[in-house]
Amino acid sequence: MKIYLFRHGETEWNRTRRLQGQSDIALNAFGRELAVKTAEALREIAFDRAFCSPLVRAAETAQIILGDRPVSLVSDERLKEMFFGEHEGAAFDEAKQQKSTHPLHNFFCDPEHYIPPEGAESFQDVMDRGRAFLQEQIVPLEGACENVLIVAHGAFNRGLLSAVCGIPLGDFWQLSLPNCAASILTLDKGRFRILEESRIYYADPVNGRP
Repeated sequence: MKIYLFRHGETEWNRTRRLQGQSDIALNAFGRELAVKTAEALREIAFDRAFCSPLVRAAETAQIILGDRPVSLVSDERLKEMFFGEHEGAAFDEAKQQKSTHPLHNFFCDPEHYIPPEGAESFQDVMDRGRAFLQEQIVPLEGACENVLIVAHGAFNRGLLSAVCGIPLGDFWQLSLPNCAASILTLDKGRFRILEESRIYYADPVNGRP
């Protein structure tokens, strides 16, 4: 079985390099264009099941990719982006400045030592809910489905890949994950494997890393 794990299309907060987290920011016009191009490239793939984060940017991307396929789109709270509490909307570049004391500095620059601010999620929190989603919703589909679509978010998708494929936390940002990029996984006898990383279906990747 193949799992097509997509990141959503571009939003204005992506374009202006702001941390979205669970803030419900819609796709911009370019983000919809990327999703349409992606959908066109995938039109011959018969998705058997489809899941998405309930945040509008992921849900709309999933709806565009799914198109008129006779498959229900299932929204799951566990696919939401990592939560950053009061720091959602923060500017990436400010937090990443050298020797910055910004509460999110280590999130970007030293993930192994990131301590989430009060009320925010840790990397482990995100990986745990990602694993729970896979075990409950995806693993039981093996043998019954050939292609499964999942549309979620940049940090969440990296966390999910880290959890199931044993990627060290220190390498969290090594994977470039542009808007509308797919991480294609296989599931065989209950074991996940990355078949392809960061595949895009348009010309030039955008917003690959914060």
